[in-house]
This record gives sequence, C-alpha cells and structure tokens, in this order.
Amino acid sequence: MKTKAISVSRRLFLVRGAQAGAGLSLGLQFSSGAHAASKADPSKGLEANAFVSIHPDNRVILTIKHLEMGQGTYTGLATLMAEELDANWAQIETVAAPANPEKFKNLLFGGQLTGGSSAIANSYSQMREAGAAARHMLVAAAAAQWQVKPASISVKQGIISHAVSKRSASFGDMAIAAAQQKLPSTVILKDPKDFVLIGKANLARKDTGKTNGKAIFTQDVQLPNMLTAVVAHPPAFGASLKSVDASTAEKLPGVKAVVTIPSGVAVLADTFWQAKKGRDALNVEWNKPTTEISSPAQMAEYKKLAQTPGLQARSDGNVAAVLGADKNHLIAEYEFPYLAHAAMEPMNCVLQKTATGVEMWYGCQGQSWDQAAVAKVFGLAPEHIKINTLLAGGSFGRRATFNSDYAVELANIVKAWGKSAPVKLVWTREDDTQGGYYRPAYVHRLAASLNNKGDIAAWQQCIVGQAITGADAKTVDNLSVEGAANLPYAIPNILVEAHNTYNAVPVSFWRSVGSTHTAYAVETFIDELAHRAKQDPLNYRLAMLKDHPRHRGVLKLVAERAGWGKKLPAGHFQGLAVHESFNSYVAQVAEIAKLDNGKFRIHKITCAVDCGVAVNPDVIRAQMEGGIGFGLSPLMLSEITLDKSQAQQKNFDAYKVIRIQHMPEIEVHIVPSAEAPTGVGEPGTPVVAPAVANALFAATGKRLRKLPAGAEFFQL
Repeated sequence: MKTKAISVSRRLFLVRGAQAGAGLSLGLQFSSGAHAASKADPSKGLEANAFVSIHPDNRVILTIKHLEMGQGTYTGLATLMAEELDANWAQIETVAAPANPEKFKNLLFGGQLTGGSSAIANSYSQMREAGAAARHMLVAAAAAQWQVKPASISVKQGIISHAVSKRSASFGDMAIAAAQQKLPSTVILKDPKDFVLIGKANLARKDTGKTNGKAIFTQDVQLPNMLTAVVAHPPAFGASLKSVDASTAEKLPGVKAVVTIPSGVAVLADTFWQAKKGRDALNVEWNKPTTEISSPAQMAEYKKLAQTPGLQARSDGNVAAVLGADKNHLIAEYEFPYLAHAAMEPMNCVLQKTATGVEMWYGCQGQSWDQAAVAKVFGLAPEHIKINTLLAGGSFGRRATFNSDYAVELANIVKAWGKSAPVKLVWTREDDTQGGYYRPAYVHRLAASLNNKGDIAAWQQCIVGQAITGADAKTVDNLSVEGAANLPYAIPNILVEAHNTYNAVPVSFWRSVGSTHTAYAVETFIDELAHRAKQDPLNYRLAMLKDHPRHRGVLKLVAERAGWGKKLPAGHFQGLAVHESFNSYVAQVAEIAKLDNGKFRIHKITCAVDCGVAVNPDVIRAQMEGGIGFGLSPLMLSEITLDKSQAQQKNFDAYKVIRIQHMPEIEVHIVPSAEAPTGVGEPGTPVVAPAVANALFAATGKRLRKLPAGAEFFQL
C-alpha cells in the first residue's frame, strides 16, 4: 500500500486559541463547512470539541469520542493518532469527549454511540488524518522559524529535527507557533511498512488507574450535598404500581425523600445503605401483569411458531421442493434462554440540575440517545444536557438501550424530587440481574437435505424471538437473523425465516447480538451434516467456502495451529467452528478432555482472527480471550428463566457465569492483513460455544441443542 494524499478540508478544522498560550488544537467534523474556529480556554490550553491538542508543556491530548469500557478504545484511537503524528507514546493523554452528536459522531452509525465493535473501524482514517494534520502544522511552524524547507525536517518520538543545522524542538516548543499555521488541505498518510506503533505489541494501555484506584467510575463520583437513589421496581415484567406506603421509610436515618416515578418508587438518602434500607421499609402493592410468562410455556409456543411460515429474511432457489422430495432430510431444534449482561459494574448514573440545564456523570455508551431522552424528560433541548463520560466497568451492550432506561429513570427521579442537589442512582446486582434488557430467548428450527454426494442441497432455518429493534409483525428484525441470513456456505437452496414475538420483557443488545445464537445453530448443524455426509468437518466447510477466502483463511490457520486431524492425547477431542460478525472473521478449535467421572473440562481453545490491520495486537488477543470466556458462560451455565413473568435469578449465586477454574488455555493467532481494521470486541464470543459443542459430539455422539448444558457435560 502506497502513501497517498488525503483531502482533509471537510474532515478537519483548526481551533485557534484566544491567547497564544492555548497551543495547537485540531478537531474533526464531517459537515459541509470547511473550517471552523472557536474560542479556547487558555487555562486549559484545549477546546472541548477538539480531537487533538498539543500543549506548550509538551502534552498531546486526544479527545476520545467512544466509551472506554475495558475494550481498549483509548489505546486504539491513541495509537492511530500518535502513529501519524510521530509522537512519543508516553506524552499522549486521553480524555473523554463531551456529548456532541455532530462533532463526535460514529461515522458508521451516525450519532455519538459506542457499539457494534466499531470504535476502531469508524475512526481508522479519521484519527490518522488528525495526527497527520497536526504533524504537518508542527513541521510548517518549525520550517518557518528555522528558515528551511519542510521536506528537510523529520519527526520522531515527539521531536522535530533538522539534520543539516542540527536544530531540534519538542512538540511543546512549537505548539503556539503551529496554532498559527494553516490547516493543510491534504495530508500524506504513512505506508503501512513504515508503521512504528500500529501493529506493534506491548504498548502501555491508556485506560490506566484501574489497579491502583485512580481510575474514576460512576461509583467514585462524590459531589457536594449529593444524595443516592435506589428504586423499587415491579417484581414481575408487566406489573405496575398499585399503592405505596412510605411512612416507615421516610422516618429512617438519612432518608430525604420517597418519590413515585414511571418505573417504580425511588428512595433518596444520604448514603447508598440508607437508601437501600429505606427501600426495604416501603410497603408496596403491585398490580399483576395482564399476561404472565413462564419459560417452559414460552419455549413451547416458540417451537410451534417455528413450524409455521415466517417473514422471509432470505430466499434462494426452491427449498420446499427439495426438502419435500427428501423424506430423510435432517431436522433440528435449538433453544436459547434469556441472558443477562452481568457486567462487573451494575447500572448507575449521577445527575444534577443546573441553572442552564442538566449535567450528568457516568459510563455513557449512547450519548446521542441519552442526551435526547433525558432532554425530553425535562423539556429541554438536547444540547442543554451535558454528559461527562466516565470509564465503565463493562457493558456488553447493556449501557446502550434505545430508550436510555436507567438515565431516564434518574431524570424522572430528579424531576419528581424537584430539587437541585446532585443525585446518584445505584442499581444493586439484584436490580441489574432482574431488570431486563436481556439477550432475547430464541428457538431455531433447521432442516436440510443432502444430495447423493453429501453436499447440502437445501437449507431451511426459522428463528423465533423478540425483535431487539422493535420491528413490527411484518418487518424482519435484522438483528435476530444476522449470522443466518448472510450464511456464507455455497448452498443452492436457502430459506431463512423469522417470527417476531412480543411480551413485557425488555430486550436489548448482548455481546455479538444476533450471532450469539445464529452462529451456534448454524455451526453445530453444519457439523451434524458433515458427519451425516461422512466427511471431515473442516474439509466440508472449506468446500462450501470457495467464494469466501477470509473464512477459509482463518479456518486453515486455526486448523494448522490446533493440529486438526492429528492424534490427540487419550480422552481428548476436538471440534471447530467459523463465523463472521462485525466484518471480522473468527475460527476456533476447541479441545476438551474427559475426566475420570465422565464429565469434561475445556482444555484449550485455539483461535484465528482476521480483523484487517491489527492496530493493537495485544488488545486484539485480550478481546478474543475475553470474548471466548464470555461465550462459554451461556454454553455452560448462564440463563434467565421466568416464572409468572418474574426472573428467577437475582445474583451470581443463581445467574452463574464461568469462574477462573473453568477457563481453558487460549491461543490467539492474528491473520496479517492490509484491509481496513474491523471489530474485535464481539466476534470472538459467538464461535466458542459451537466449537465446544462439536467437540462434545466427537466425544459423546450427542448433540447439544438446548443451552446451557450445565453439569450434564461439564465439570462445574
């Protein structure tokens, strides 16, 4: 890949300081305006809407538009910018961007949002161009001062040098002069062969302070006169408040107020424990749901629906004719339960009414959604909702809901209370586990026919579950069928259908969204068909992926590194799976070991990932490892079950996730690539469960079609 000139006239704008001490600030926009200037605060040396600022004290500060929730966004975006700036990694600092959907929008989705494993993908060119433009202006300033040609100046590790005259300067030395330079209309980006940071391992992470207590999460926020709020929510989905007697709660020490809000009854107190004790003292009566849901009945209903025609998400050829002519075609049904996100940090948020609007502090994942939703509660324009985005202790999709549920809940509390002191909303683990916004429960029904060569002649898949997007009964929910409607295998007749179901249980994104269930159903069924055709599961897949070189690439790599087809130790068995999600390609081989008691432990997962340019290999490996662990929980342990519309799991004693003793050895291999980078936060999750399930079949001859498997198969 050669270096090339990139036009930045509509991507970058220069923010000049009101005083010379402000230094150099660059920001990015994608509006029709060419350049924009605004006043800078000389005491800060940086504009809040700037992406890159270089200060006279030699600090380079990058404003990050995406939430850092442990996935390495701060490190990744800083790497992109610092690469083209030729900065010293140690001088780079990161700060969270304020809520400003236009200036800090996600270039893939629009609006200011972190999700869909898109942070690096949508920022790759944007951040590189920002760094290159800043470098250009620093060089131009040095050339003007030293009276030399810009081409004779080099930049390395934050030092600007002119070899002939032996002059040099730090970025800080040139920051003020660089701010007076014109923004370049084009920039030259590096040839990948010249990268010194991108693709290199062992860069120190920029989301620091987590091991020494210096990192600030929502729970760490302490403001003068701040109260803490906890909410009594309806005990069952679809239930509503009938009456509340708060007289006892209001007399307890520290309790300041009890208010009724649309989502329940909130208790405000000086401390969390006082608020919780106040909630415990409430005498609340709830109206029962009009329709009660139980998990067994729900699954039975879903199975009936799966046998009826649904909305067509894909239709190739004539599936009905082929299946109808084959009386021995294979049919399989799969059951997937509701899943909670179970992030380490439950939902929380801080909000204070101000003279001009509202200010908030929390790990905000969807600034655009939350800003608009909170503004609606208070009758304000969205720009009057100031959001200070903090670090988040995980999310896995929970912090990004279409209705901004917990942020709106806090807004309603403050509005009902009517006072201006700041309030921190805290959900307990029980609130979080029983609060909904789960990965929906699903049933898949698959049918397939093989021709006389063992090739798949027809494939039918019907998916039944709630529509995350809120799609109506006549519209396919794309999130429910992703990973199925785009089936990569060369099959002449394919029919993928879906039924949208509706009930009072709120559902939302869960790490890797639709692929959490579609990859499992597809990859275990493909494996079953390979065995029926008496063919090797690897070769069977490769033969149907001739037009998908990146699928084939990760499959071949992972098979080679895992020793697929080679003799294994006694009692060891392998299974594999491959899946593409978020434009990344992941294949995994699971190796399981049989124990003396007949149960199995997962011995090793070998993973190959093709995610384009590997910006931060260490982060990619960490995300694959974390995603694999996350994907093992619903295979082995995790489920939310309903009885009379009430979640039966409250805390980690019942909503189980894997522990360290369950984690296998993990080996991650990254495919070298010059393609644009794609997502890594989610694509590792959906592949591991089918790979392990296929290994279990190799060991036992049994197909695992209902999750989680639990103690029937695994040593827990």
